[in-house]
Amino acid sequence: MPKSFDAFLSDALEEIELAGLTRRLTPLETPQLPLVRRGDVMVVNFSSNDYLGLAAHPAIRDAAMGEWERGGFGSGASRLICGTMTAHEELEVSIARFKRTPAALAFHSGYAAALGTIPAICGKDDVIIMDKLSHACLIDAARLSGAVLRVFPHNDLNKLESHLAWASRKHPQARVLIVVESVYSMDGDLAPLREIVDLKERYGAWLFLDEAHAVGVLGPSGGGLAEELGIGDRIEVQMGTLGKALGAHGAYVAGSRVLRDYLINRARSFIFSTAPPAPVAAAATKAIEIAQSPEGGRLRECLWENIRNLAAELQAPKPESAIIPHILGPENAATSASTELLQKGFLVAAIRFPTVAKGAARLRFTVTSLHHPDQIRSLGEVFRNLSFSASSV
Repeated sequence: MPKSFDAFLSDALEEIELAGLTRRLTPLETPQLPLVRRGDVMVVNFSSNDYLGLAAHPAIRDAAMGEWERGGFGSGASRLICGTMTAHEELEVSIARFKRTPAALAFHSGYAAALGTIPAICGKDDVIIMDKLSHACLIDAARLSGAVLRVFPHNDLNKLESHLAWASRKHPQARVLIVVESVYSMDGDLAPLREIVDLKERYGAWLFLDEAHAVGVLGPSGGGLAEELGIGDRIEVQMGTLGKALGAHGAYVAGSRVLRDYLINRARSFIFSTAPPAPVAAAATKAIEIAQSPEGGRLRECLWENIRNLAAELQAPKPESAIIPHILGPENAATSASTELLQKGFLVAAIRFPTVAKGAARLRFTVTSLHHPDQIRSLGEVFRNLSFSASSV
């Protein structure tokens, strides 16, 4: 006789615990700032993706509250029924200008954007070629599409070209989609984007670029790696988030007007979801405005100064983003190190399987524009004196 439902789940949780992979929710009792309260303890937060420090920005709060006072909170329906508010369209116009594309479409989350977009543009007769370190939402979206899936080693241009040549020979009639990130979320390194664009054009493929951890951080106005390299007009699909450096919530897909119209009609995560609340959209619009303003430029300058200082304190290689990993290997080593840092007043996430490969567990340090130099120096001093080896890997 099969186990009861709860017995099955309890046994599965025990296996997770034995593998050192248990995860638990621990709420913060303060706004998303460098100094946060967890329970009865104040700690310095080096885990947040709020790179520009906008999550608690008063202008973003005021934009959300102003929209709430004008029209309430709930949107009442999906975007295609009667849930599209003026705030949603204003946000999408703002995103398109920010990303320098003809149009954009907002989604509830990056996961929803990926799961809605990739299966809408690729099917069982097509080929998707993706970087091995692509985010879980991109992997799940590729699998959901039913397309033939080929994975190339991280940032390996030779293998990418080999896969493209294979697709041209074996699937000459297929649509071929390359899927990469501009900044890889657990390693903090950049894709060789210009070379990838050159390859996709040589082989007649399309490119899906996830800019989640680049938006706000890279580019003259924070538009991401595509803006920094000046090649956004050569990329078919750009996805990004509104909830990391921009400090708001949600995500988007930016590209041509026909792409937006197509996704409105074919992206299931868009069609069958209640629209995000208008105050959330208004907050995101204000965040984009700040990111492109002189204030946003100053915040990026502060951020990059903090990134360089943190890398120096951690004795890490030259950083390419606001993400600095320290790979420890075993899962329990990462959790122990994270716990030791927490006991000393620093919140640093332990990243383990399945977020990264087994045996590649790590501490993932992130920094924001609002961190004080003294906080960074204090972390470096504590890090260098932890019980494990603090040499960079």
